[in-house]
Amino acid sequence: MNASHISCNNTTAHQVTSIQEYQHHIYAIFYTVILVPGLIGNVLALWVFYAYIKETKKAVIFMINLAIADLLQVLSLPLRIYYYLNNSWPFGDVACMLCFYLKYVNMYASIYFLACISVRRCRLIIQPLRSGTMKRWQDRSLCLVGWFIVCLGCLPFPLLRKNPIPNTAFCFSELPMMPLSKELGVSLITFAEIIGFLLPLAVVVTCSWLTVASLREKTCVLQDTGEKHKALKMVLSCAGVFLVCFVPYHITFPLDFLAKSNCNLSSVFRNTVLRTHPITLCLASLNCCLDPVMYYFTTDEFKRRLSRPEFHESLPLQHRTSFSTNSTVCGLKQTDRTDRDRTGKLF
Repeated sequence: MNASHISCNNTTAHQVTSIQEYQHHIYAIFYTVILVPGLIGNVLALWVFYAYIKETKKAVIFMINLAIADLLQVLSLPLRIYYYLNNSWPFGDVACMLCFYLKYVNMYASIYFLACISVRRCRLIIQPLRSGTMKRWQDRSLCLVGWFIVCLGCLPFPLLRKNPIPNTAFCFSELPMMPLSKELGVSLITFAEIIGFLLPLAVVVTCSWLTVASLREKTCVLQDTGEKHKALKMVLSCAGVFLVCFVPYHITFPLDFLAKSNCNLSSVFRNTVLRTHPITLCLASLNCCLDPVMYYFTTDEFKRRLSRPEFHESLPLQHRTSFSTNSTVCGLKQTDRTDRDRTGKLF
């Protein structure tokens, strides 16, 4: 057993440099690509939804929180890019743990709010009367509860990491794990997989199925069918983002733990997992770019607000109002002058 352990350590030491370089290249390229689109898209999303939050009873409050979660991760990307390009972290241990923490907060907050959006739009179609009576404070309460659960549930990710030498150049997943029994590790991963992934996945899939089934009803009027098609686009978009971004990661997540903790695995399997897991982690970050695209193609308010006529109307509104008022006053003065002239001629 000791010989096997030494052999495993030798193999890991031989491969760790190439795997680390590979991971740094993948992360640096991918985070650089999504930085600007993610920043612009989510800032625009917050601007649009803030303007329309008082005008609609749809799932806008959940979209606002989803955009906030995405923006938090985007704002941490420049530090990550610097680290992966320079192989150095000069920003301190607190910033390292905060960026590491925000990554997982964004992931599971996005999963939660995508599920909330799916449920909200599904209820709007399946139970329109009950959905219409929901108070705005109820949606806000769901958001607060979601943030609390996500922030609390993601604490083990940074707390289980340790930096043996403070203020060293290492950060993120390259920090060593604290001593952890396999039973506790398996329990934590199982909890994260079930509560953070499988349960929301079941919710999103169920909402998609119910919305599709509702469209097949032959009793729908034309307007009702149009609303259901809009809801279906939103629910299916949530399901699409969910499947593309989060399913691959949660497949490789337990495999990555197994590859790093079990020396009896073949080197081929271990190497494959260690090179695949970073790609799935990048896909989990892609949602910060896909979410604004989803807003644009599934939300009429978002598309209308960003259209050129609407944008033109929203910016110079005060100027146009002033111009219209002046024109009206001038018109009234001209009419009054004409009436006086006509009165003088008549009398």
